[in-house]
Amino acid sequence: MSTLLLRLAAPVQSWGNEAKFDRRGTERVPTKSGVIGMIASALGRARNESVEDLSRLKFGVRVDKEGTLIQDFHTVRREKSAYVTNRYYLADAIFLAGLEGEEDVLHQIDQALKFPAYPLYLGRRSCPPEGRISLGIRKGKPLLEALRDEPPLTKTVLSEWRLVHDALPEDRSAYMQRDLPLSYHFEHRKYGFRRVSEQIIRIDQDAMREPGTDHDPFPELGG
Repeated sequence: MSTLLLRLAAPVQSWGNEAKFDRRGTERVPTKSGVIGMIASALGRARNESVEDLSRLKFGVRVDKEGTLIQDFHTVRREKSAYVTNRYYLADAIFLAGLEGEEDVLHQIDQALKFPAYPLYLGRRSCPPEGRISLGIRKGKPLLEALRDEPPLTKTVLSEWRLVHDALPEDRSAYMQRDLPLSYHFEHRKYGFRRVSEQIIRIDQDAMREPGTDHDPFPELGG
């Protein structure tokens, strides 16, 4: 198996899970349903098409920069009434996400992310990504190895990383999270549960190559 690595960075991103009514929260790391939805959009799949093949891919996230939780609100009008909805985002967060699977499938996803059929966003339409998303395929590397070995995505090299990933069968500390996409159809969206595990790994800074650059949205805004 090989792993496709993704860089998920933007001025704001929001990964909703169990969002209801007037409160739209965000998880502190990208959800599998959100990332698979972005990939399905890049591939040009309609909302009523199956995503079973994509959901089978092993998924994990490395937190390179936690970001700051911020709150915004929107006024929603329906007929003659109006109400305020509270929405939450992560500002200036940077994540390294990985998808493990067969190389031919990963290659299709890699090409689609470079030339997407539909506009891409990180969790919500108001959250377009900054910079390139696909970092390419790490051939022959399983998910956790690829996440551990990839150089930092920021100039500030941390002493440790937090990994959140599909749990292994032997992970006794795993918990259940309802973000496994079954259907994105507007009329009957369905999500299943998956076992999720977290771990903290120490960073061997001497073994790392030259780190990347911090995300700074202001030069982009200035043209």
